[in-house]
Amino acid sequence: MAALCGIGGLIGFAKTRSVPSIVAGLGVGALYAVGGYRIKSGGDYGYEICAGASALLLGSSLPRARKGPVPAGLSVASTLAGAYYAKQVYDFRIR
Repeated sequence: MAALCGIGGLIGFAKTRSVPSIVAGLGVGALYAVGGYRIKSGGDYGYEICAGASALLLGSSLPRARKGPVPAGLSVASTLAGAYYAKQVYDFRIR
């Protein structure tokens, strides 16, 4: 997800010169990267960071989902990733 968001932000900027696209793409991608690093290294709050990044991505892409395949795809990807990370957080809290 980190690479998907980062590359997507760069492509959005390259196509339309949209500064919000590059800032959001790299920002959300960085959150996923930090969360992934924390998960891999056994650090705290990795899954929570990734779940938050998924919620942020969903909140920004869902209102634009009908405008084209890219926002619709981002909505689906963020929903699936968010469900995965939320389940991981839930399972960890229950144990």
